Amino acid sequence: MGRQQKKTVTGRVLHDPVKDKLRPIFPLDLSRCRTIDELVRAMGNTAFTGRQIGDAADVLEAMARDKDCFVVMTLSGALTVGKMGLIFCDLIESGVVHAIVSTGALMAHGLVEATGHSHFRYDPKMDDKELFEAGYNRVYDSLEPEVNLDHVEEVMQRLLNEWEAEEVVCSWKIHRRIGEYLHKQGAGRGILKSAFEHNVPVFVPAFSDSELGIDFALHKIARQREGRPVLRFDPFEDFEKFAGTMLDTKRMGIFTVGGGVPRNWSQQFGVYAELLARRGYKKLPLKRYNYGLRICPEPVSWGGLSGSTYTEAVSWGKFVPPEEGGRFAEVFDDATVALPLIVGAVLERIGHFKRDK
Repeated sequence: MGRQQKKTVTGRVLHDPVKDKLRPIFPLDLSRCRTIDELVRAMGNTAFTGRQIGDAADVLEAMARDKDCFVVMTLSGALTVGKMGLIFCDLIESGVVHAIVSTGALMAHGLVEATGHSHFRYDPKMDDKELFEAGYNRVYDSLEPEVNLDHVEEVMQRLLNEWEAEEVVCSWKIHRRIGEYLHKQGAGRGILKSAFEHNVPVFVPAFSDSELGIDFALHKIARQREGRPVLRFDPFEDFEKFAGTMLDTKRMGIFTVGGGVPRNWSQQFGVYAELLARRGYKKLPLKRYNYGLRICPEPVSWGGLSGSTYTEAVSWGKFVPPEEGGRFAEVFDDATVALPLIVGAVLERIGHFKRDK
């Protein structure tokens, strides 16, 4: 390597990248990759989305190995219809994830899966009018048969019929009851079953925006017809449970797939904690997420929360800035591509699959 040059005639000073301690990148050699982890590490030494995936695995590994870090996973989109459900089970069962905040649809479709029912490939020969008449609900390139959702309602009505009218209902309690039901039934693997067995609460902030929410509304009508006292749903039971849990943590991490309400509801805890202190309700230190990892293809240019950066969230008091030790990664990719790679690599690193064997 030649010595560092002085200013050239054009005014530039040509630096030595080694002396500047820049990190080199390398060609991806598939002949040397025998595991998911080896592939992802090699991708981390490339560029573009491949590098994002490699960096993301490093951040998730750091969260997983930090024994003082409480990790929240937020989920949106049709990820269980997209057959990502068992990956979430792995994250729960490995102890990487300690709480889940999700859309209601994702949990409903996951319940379909856990009770042994299937989703199907969409056949483009059938248009959407034909699909409706046949009882096939289309989710992009896959189908959720209406008979599956009728089965979900049967499970919900059974559980709600046993619910004491004096006990307030909220999403985490409902999902725990469903998980307990699946556990007792000996059902196959599923998010809610794994969550129950590992004491991981599952929150759905927009519960009424879901199949399970519709089932709750129908149950209310059934109780009214029968002259039974109706159940009262209080979303602030979820809020207080989540906030109380997070206030007891030493450090916090968030793993977001998608965006939307689950992401915002989880992130706003930092704002809530700061307001508790600033407005005189409690004496608290700042409570902000120390780690953040998100997989979402939405660009920041649209101005929505799903595409907003962690840097922006620092300005709201939701995240510890990098200058103070915050560590973040953002992957702009389809979750059905990025999620298996990132999670598979980290589960290999922490030895989860070896324990399974």
